[in-house]
Amino acid sequence: MTKKTVVVALGGNAILQPGQKGTFEEQYGNVQRTVEQLAAMVLSGKWRLVITHGNGPQVGNILLQQDAAKAVVPPMPMDVCGAESQGFIGYMIQQAFHNVLAHAGRGDIPVATIVTQVLVDKADPAFENPTKPVGPFYSAEEAKRLQAEKGWHVVEDAGRGWRRVVPSPDPKAIVEREAIRLLVENRAIVVASGGGGIPVIKEDGTYRGVEAVIDKDLAGERLAEDVGAAVFLILTDVDRVRLNYKRPGEKVLDRLTVAEAKGYAQQGHFAKGSMEPKVKACVRFIEAGGERAVIASLAQAVEAAEGRAGTQVVRG
Repeated sequence: MTKKTVVVALGGNAILQPGQKGTFEEQYGNVQRTVEQLAAMVLSGKWRLVITHGNGPQVGNILLQQDAAKAVVPPMPMDVCGAESQGFIGYMIQQAFHNVLAHAGRGDIPVATIVTQVLVDKADPAFENPTKPVGPFYSAEEAKRLQAEKGWHVVEDAGRGWRRVVPSPDPKAIVEREAIRLLVENRAIVVASGGGGIPVIKEDGTYRGVEAVIDKDLAGERLAEDVGAAVFLILTDVDRVRLNYKRPGEKVLDRLTVAEAKGYAQQGHFAKGSMEPKVKACVRFIEAGGERAVIASLAQAVEAAEGRAGTQVVRG
């Protein structure tokens, strides 16, 4: 059987469920259940597996810890915090895979996490219009002080206090793509581009980290192109894409063509920062030559990859 490569983009619920405190035990338990789903894909013998994931709550907690300890330990920039979260989450996924595969008699399958940089354009308009809230809430006085001292962009957030906002630039290239390809070609399950990757720019042939947040589904699509994936699978907290979501006339979509997706997006059916980037990523993948993209719930991973669940995004 010829195996196909699938890139799976895990939503936040795969690592941290709503209402949980975020202890290591809670997160590892969620990862364990997620890996049991994904391992079934590997054990079927049909798929080479590449995994990417969100990291919003984890980076948020790192920033909170840094803020609490700033008088004792120098805080690190956001790109470093992103790298820390990739290692932390990758460790959990790797260990859970090793254990699940060993119990299935397939402990010979290698698993690796790649700390992944993602190239962005320093001229991206997002750098002139930061929109992504990150980190703790501040009083108006402290927010203004940080704005003056650090050059941060700060905004008032829905009456809850003031927060820093950072750019969300478009991903242009996966810096470690060749290393990732080699691992995939040599049977490894690879965890890469976590949290949308560590955003970097390139100046005079030199990479430099920037303080920004890349959408993880758009970065996952770039990763899927780079590894030659046949299927790009976005697992989230809903089972399918919907029109008029939670409004009168709600309609569930089992199948969505590229043309339909673009039309519905123009009509405003997909929420910004939520379903919109997921649909956009699926459209990009198909237009770049991918066979299928799927948006489905975490519990439907195997069925969705095989075309039997979720919203199947196809050419047309």
